[in-house]
Amino acid sequence: MASGCDCEILKLKEHEGKELFRRFGVPTTEGYLAARVEDLREVASPVVVKAQVQAGGRGKAGGIRFASTDDQLRRAVSDMIGMEIGGQKVSEVLIEERVSVDREIYLSIFLDRGTRLPRIMMIKEGGMDVESADPSMIMSWSLNPFIGMPDYIAREAALEIVLDAGPEAQLAEILKKAWEMFWQMDCELLEINPLVRTHDGRMLAIDAKVVLDDDAAFRHPEISVAEGGTSLEAEARSKGLSLVQLDGDVGVIANGAGLTMATLDVLALHGAKGGVFLDLGGTDDKKVVQDALALVAKTKPRVALVNIFGGITKCDTVAEGIIQAKRELQLDFDLVIRVRGVNEAKARKMLQENGIRAMHKLDEACAEAARSRRG
Repeated sequence: MASGCDCEILKLKEHEGKELFRRFGVPTTEGYLAARVEDLREVASPVVVKAQVQAGGRGKAGGIRFASTDDQLRRAVSDMIGMEIGGQKVSEVLIEERVSVDREIYLSIFLDRGTRLPRIMMIKEGGMDVESADPSMIMSWSLNPFIGMPDYIAREAALEIVLDAGPEAQLAEILKKAWEMFWQMDCELLEINPLVRTHDGRMLAIDAKVVLDDDAAFRHPEISVAEGGTSLEAEARSKGLSLVQLDGDVGVIANGAGLTMATLDVLALHGAKGGVFLDLGGTDDKKVVQDALALVAKTKPRVALVNIFGGITKCDTVAEGIIQAKRELQLDFDLVIRVRGVNEAKARKMLQENGIRAMHKLDEACAEAARSRRG
């Protein structure tokens, strides 16, 4: 739900996030990892099997299953290992106790780019499809990083959720512990969905989504996170490019993470969603532009939007790379290009002479890309 993180982050898998939760005193369900059927333990009580990938929508994709017998557990793990979810191959699963849930809550702490402050967000009903929650169910508070989580906010948040007296105290304590972890671990995002109240009165983090600031990794040498992401994201890294796969159908390429995110935002205002976030960085090499378009082509977008502000990256160099890519890669999707900066007039003329739409204003380019995907 909450976001706003850039590409320079460390995304933890669920079991890694829960290890941090337990370290800071946030209660979670207990379990163990398995990479093959031979790693399984005997089923003593109902369990849940969860694919360990850094992708959303696991439940709908078959990445969360329940088991009450040894045969059911073996079958679930056998089916899950090797499957792909969101472009990521499942190599291990987390097997945990299945708890009796009385109520689900959504909790997150994230960096709010609007206020430039940490923000805590809670939704009275968590679980799947939390993005469509009624606005009246959503509560949030800005936090002063030098003060942290004051007792009065923790108590107010717990009271607003309208829990019984015991769980209220538990929730207030969880909020304070979650903030302590967010601050000390240099988190970009800490999300629990759902945070549940069980029928026996416990409050537990059933899931964990934790994103750490990569620039602060030197402060946390104990955190060792394998490079995650999809195979395409890994391919992009091998070429020195930052790529993130999203769930839309517009391939977005820009030079600079901030410009790329701004492009996604303007695109969204016109009713379209990015399917790829690709940051070219500062380069003046047309081969890098060709590589970028080749990567985007693999996601089969309906249209690719390239937004370049020329400085180190000259606009005409980008135009050369785009023209060459169109000729050699036989791209079967529309191209919309916006160029500003060094040699922009020359670049637009080159592109237009080769039948490629080239524009001056970002809003116009995003509107054109949105129309192209609909057409």
